Amino acid sequence: MDFTIFAVLIIGIVVGSVAAVIVLSRTGGHPDVSREDLKDAFSSVSAEALKDFHTLAAESVKSQLEKGAATLEEKKKLIDSNLETVSKTLQELRNQSTALAAQLGENQIETGKLRATTEDLRNVLSSSQARGQWGEKMVKDILSMMGLVENFNYVSQQMVESGEKPDYTFFLPKEKSVNMDVKFPLAHYERFVASETEADQETEKNAFLRDVKGHIKDVAGRGYIDPKGGTVDYVLVFIPNESIYAFLHENDPEMLDFALSKRIILCSPITLYAVLSLIHQAVESFAMEQAAGKVVALLGEFEKQWNLYIGAMEKMGRRIDDVKKEYDALTSTRTRQLERSLTKIQDIKLGGDGEQGISESFSNKKDS
Repeated sequence: MDFTIFAVLIIGIVVGSVAAVIVLSRTGGHPDVSREDLKDAFSSVSAEALKDFHTLAAESVKSQLEKGAATLEEKKKLIDSNLETVSKTLQELRNQSTALAAQLGENQIETGKLRATTEDLRNVLSSSQARGQWGEKMVKDILSMMGLVENFNYVSQQMVESGEKPDYTFFLPKEKSVNMDVKFPLAHYERFVASETEADQETEKNAFLRDVKGHIKDVAGRGYIDPKGGTVDYVLVFIPNESIYAFLHENDPEMLDFALSKRIILCSPITLYAVLSLIHQAVESFAMEQAAGKVVALLGEFEKQWNLYIGAMEKMGRRIDDVKKEYDALTSTRTRQLERSLTKIQDIKLGGDGEQGISESFSNKKDS
């Protein structure tokens, strides 16, 4: 718009100069021309120039207005497009906010469940009896998953000669057995997890490791190992959590060697599964070895019966061949002889040479 004003000013100056030139040209440049003549001439020229200037200005303004309208239309379209994009973005944000709110609600529910589970676990870990029941439940799940049967593959709470009752006793080949204890001291471990300071964690960790060593010594002195009574030289101690098993190895690498020195094998759920799998496989292999003699005897008996079966089948085959030969004779020679006799009888009925037929019949009998 400023450029338009500047252009109009320039055009005005030019028009004024042109008007002056025209006036001077019309007066012929004579100095004796009167002021009135000059005024009239300048007025005429100014009127024409003003008319032309008005026309030019109107066209310029019209052109600027058209360009401005086009520019405004483009800007309107751009604004509408941006508003639509912003509207879509806001809608997406609203949908995402709704989904996030729903997800937060679900997370709160799951957090509540996890809190309740954690509280239950804390209650389990805080009670010695509950810890034992928890360990027994996990062992039962493992035994069930492996298909081991109570009173066949193992027994529970069966008293040994020392008067103690191991939680589980697993049967091995050659009337051997191995005992397992599932009660594990976890009170200080639970306090270690709940500790908020490093000092408290260190204190509870050391107390937990001492409890584990004390439990190993206690189990070793219970009489679970009794080679004269048929047990092996080791006893199993079940740790009902993989993270606790890893915690022991990480914070006291010599704990496993200490347990082995007391003839104790520490078993996590995965380790127990592997040990019981080996025991189950050994029992099955031993049972198969014991049954090998019976299997060989059964194979010998089977071979004998098979040979008798083959002999009987061959004998029956020979009899079937003899019967087939007799059957072929009946269906061939005997049948033809009977048909000839019937033919002669038919000839006699029809008035044929009966004597000839009878003689031929006797001759055929002699031939046969």
